[in-house]
Amino acid sequence: MRSEIERHNRLYHVKDAPQITDAEYDRLFRELVELEKSHPELASAESPTQRVGGEPLPEFPSVRHRVPMLSLGNAFEEDEVRAFDKRVREALGVDEVEYAVEPKFDGLAISLGYRKGVFVQGATRGDGTTGEDVTPNLRTVRPIPLRLPKAADTEDLEVRGEVLYYTRDFEKLNERQRRAGEKEFANPRNGAAGSLRLLDSRITAQRPLRFFAYGVGMAAKARWKTHSEMLDRLDELGFPISKERGIARGVNGLMDFYKKIQTRRDQLPYAIDGVVYKVNRLDWQERLGFVSRAPRFALAHKYPAEEQTTEVLKIEVQVGRTGVLTPVARLKPVEVGGVTVTNATLHNEDDLRRKDVWAGDTVVVRRAGDVIPEVVRVQAPGARREEDRFSMPRACPVCQSPVVRLEGEAAARCTGGLYCSAQRKQALQHFVGRRAMDIEGVGEKLIEQLVDRGMVESPADLYSRLDKESLAGIERMADKSAQNVLDSIQHSREVDLARFVFALGMPGVGEEVAKILARHFGELQALLDADWPALAAGKESIRKENAKRKRKAEDPLAVPLEGIGPEIMESIEKFIHEPHNRKIIARLVDPAHGVRIKRAAAARPAAGGGKTFVLTGTLANMSRDQARALIESKGHKVAGSVSKKTDYVVAGAEAGSKLEQARTLGVEVLDEDDLRRLLGTD
Repeated sequence: MRSEIERHNRLYHVKDAPQITDAEYDRLFRELVELEKSHPELASAESPTQRVGGEPLPEFPSVRHRVPMLSLGNAFEEDEVRAFDKRVREALGVDEVEYAVEPKFDGLAISLGYRKGVFVQGATRGDGTTGEDVTPNLRTVRPIPLRLPKAADTEDLEVRGEVLYYTRDFEKLNERQRRAGEKEFANPRNGAAGSLRLLDSRITAQRPLRFFAYGVGMAAKARWKTHSEMLDRLDELGFPISKERGIARGVNGLMDFYKKIQTRRDQLPYAIDGVVYKVNRLDWQERLGFVSRAPRFALAHKYPAEEQTTEVLKIEVQVGRTGVLTPVARLKPVEVGGVTVTNATLHNEDDLRRKDVWAGDTVVVRRAGDVIPEVVRVQAPGARREEDRFSMPRACPVCQSPVVRLEGEAAARCTGGLYCSAQRKQALQHFVGRRAMDIEGVGEKLIEQLVDRGMVESPADLYSRLDKESLAGIERMADKSAQNVLDSIQHSREVDLARFVFALGMPGVGEEVAKILARHFGELQALLDADWPALAAGKESIRKENAKRKRKAEDPLAVPLEGIGPEIMESIEKFIHEPHNRKIIARLVDPAHGVRIKRAAAARPAAGGGKTFVLTGTLANMSRDQARALIESKGHKVAGSVSKKTDYVVAGAEAGSKLEQARTLGVEVLDEDDLRRLLGTD
C-alpha cells in the first residue's frame, strides 16, 4: 500500500499525470493510517504517513556537508558567456564543448542524503560548508522520495536540488496568510525558505512545497559519465527533474537555449532567474576543478532584472561593517520583481555623480541579480534645488568620526572602526560567525540587544563583560540559553591565528588572505609589528630593512609577503595602527579575560620549494579541511585539479577520477600515512 500511494504521489506531484481522484487517494491514505495504527510494529520512517510532520523542534542542528555546496559564478551579458566558454575550451584543449543546460530555479538549495536507498538526512546550503538539518520538514515535501529502489548507486547517495513553490501555489499561500491576518511572503523564494525552516514540521506539511533535483553531491558507486546521464538516472529513481533541461554545443548553443527559455519564462509554473550551463562530461568537470568558492565548469546566466520607475524622496548614507559609507536612495514604494522596494543602493559617490541622481528625480530601479535593488538611471529630473543635491558627509552620521577616502578607492570610509556603533553590530556578527570565531547562539538579534543595552561595545566585551546574570535580562534568554551562549564563548577562547585574523574584519582580509598572513607570520605579535611599507614596496625594501635592523633569515619580517597586494597591505596597516582597534586587539588577547591564539606554523617550504598536492576521496582520520590545513602549514599548496604541475595526489577511500588522472600523468599517489610521513607528522 505504501508503494502504491507513493506511486500516486509521483504521478500527481512529479509527472502531473494523476490516475485516481483526490477522494480515492484520500481513501487509500486513511486506510494506510488505520493499518499502521492497528499494527505499530510495521511503522516506518519512510512511510507516506510520515509526511504529515511531527512535534516542534527547539532548533535545527548543524550539518557539515561531506562535499561543499558551492555557489555558481554569474554572467549577465553575452560577452561574459563567451569568455566562460573560451576559458573552458582553453583549459581542456578542445575546440568545442558540450554543455548540460537547465533553468536556474529561484528557491532554496538543499541536499538529500540516502543510505541503502532510504532518505536519512536533508540539509540547507547554509554557508556552503555547514547547513541546517531540516530532515523532518523535508519528509513532508511530497515530491521528495523517501525510499529509492535498491541499487549500487543508491547505497550512499546525496542528491542536490531546489525546494520552491509553484507560482499558483504561492499565490494561494499568501491568500491564506491574508485571511488569517498573518504576514505575507515577499516572493516565492522567501516563502520556500520560510516554510522549510519552520520548527513545527506539521505546518510545513500543510504547504505545497515542490522539489527539483539538479545534481549529485556524493554517489559512491555511480558509473555515469556525464551530467545528463546523472539527471536521467535521478529521473529513473523518482526525483523530479526539469523538463526544460537539454544539451547545448558551444557558445552559440548556450545562447540559443538562453533565448528559448527567456521566451517561455512567463509560461513556466515556477519562478526562475536565469539558466545554468555545466560542462557535460564529468571527467572534464574534475579536470577544470574550482576557483575560490565556485566551480570552473559551470555558470549561471542571469536574465535582465525587472525594472520599474519611481521617485527619489531623499538620499542618505548607510555605514557598513568595514566603515564604507554607501549612498542610499529612499524611494516612493514600488513593486519590482514581486518585492516592494523602498530603498536602492547608489553604490558610491562616483556612481551617484555619473548617474547624476538628485532627490526629487524620477529614476529607473531594478533588482540587480534579481536580489539587490539599485538605481539604474534618471528617467526625469526633479526640481533640483541646491538642497536636493547629495554630498558625502565629512563626519560619520553614526559616530561623528572623520570620513576619509583613500587614494585609488571609490569608497568613503568612517575612521571610527569598532568604536562606531554602526560598524559595531555588523563587526560583531562577522566576529562570531562560523568561519571566524564560531560562537554559536550569538546571532543578529542577540547582538542587537547586547549593543543597544550597552552590554557589548567591542568583541573583547564578549569575553569580559557577559555572565549568566547579565544575560538573564535579555528578551527570550532563559537560563539554559544563557549558559549555552557562555559555553560557546568559552569554547572559542582557543583559536587558530587565521580564524582570529579573519574575525577582526579588516577591509580586504578574507579567509584566504587571513590564512596567508597566519602562515607567513606564525603569531599575532609578528603581524602587528610588521613593517608594512617595506612589505608593500617589495623585496629590495625588505633587504635594506633587514640589513639595517639585523634581522635573521627565519624572522617572518625578513621575508617578502607573497600573495597579498600593496593595497590590502595598506588596509591592514591602517586598521592595526588605529588606536581604537589596537586597544580592542590588546583586550582580546589579554591573558586574564581574552583568547589564546594557537601559534601557526609559518610557511617554510621543504627543500626544493613548496609542492602542489591534490586531495581526492575520504581520508580515514582527518577531513579534507584538516588535510588542507596540514599541507598548507608546511608551506605547500593544495590545488583542485590534477595536472602535469601536480607533485602528489593524496587518495582516500572511494577516490574518483582524480586518482585515474594522476596515474595517467604519472603523478605520485600517497595515502594518509604516506602524507603524514612526508610532512613529518606521523
